[in-house]
Amino acid sequence: MSEPVTVQVFAKAPAPGLAKTRLIPVLGADGAARLAARMLERTLWAAIAAELGPVQLWTTPAVSDPAWRGVALPPLVQPHPQGEGDLGARMARAASAGLAEGRPVVLIGTDCVEMSAALLQDAAAALSRCEAVIHPTLDGGYALLGLRRFDMTLFQDMPWSTDRVYSLTLARLRALHWRVQALTRLHDVDRPEDLERFRQAFDSVAWP
Repeated sequence: MSEPVTVQVFAKAPAPGLAKTRLIPVLGADGAARLAARMLERTLWAAIAAELGPVQLWTTPAVSDPAWRGVALPPLVQPHPQGEGDLGARMARAASAGLAEGRPVVLIGTDCVEMSAALLQDAAAALSRCEAVIHPTLDGGYALLGLRRFDMTLFQDMPWSTDRVYSLTLARLRALHWRVQALTRLHDVDRPEDLERFRQAFDSVAWP
């Protein structure tokens, strides 16, 4: 039997004005929220279907906030608040907590078009052979980071939401002298130009 891995999904509440704000000029606040909800649903079910181990949803705000009202989460998902700080501080908090439970962790967002159970299984298999795996994205970030060990330098003083995130993270992983596997480049839906390219992947969304 393969080693259990904790999948940690990071998400904002799919509420109008809070989620997918860069797409509001094209979709409107309600449309952007619907897209965020659909992407969240797809990602959570992919994580569950992968059957790697616990599936944790790290949220902002906490699921007790009214912004999550009406959002039905699968019963197998364990919600956790991201807490305070920038994205790096919040990711570090989750990764550290997950690794302290004695299992490797795979951190993902909800924006990746290719996210699937098979992709997560392949990443976990790669992680069994090294200390870290990473799936870069076309825009210079990453869609998945798998870790067997924790180091704060992977999250601290990182220029989040820029095209330098992947290259800096990979450089820092290598500086730690860890065994690292860089996996295939993936695609996120973040900007208006991404919508037409990946419209079919989200055909259940009520597009304007």
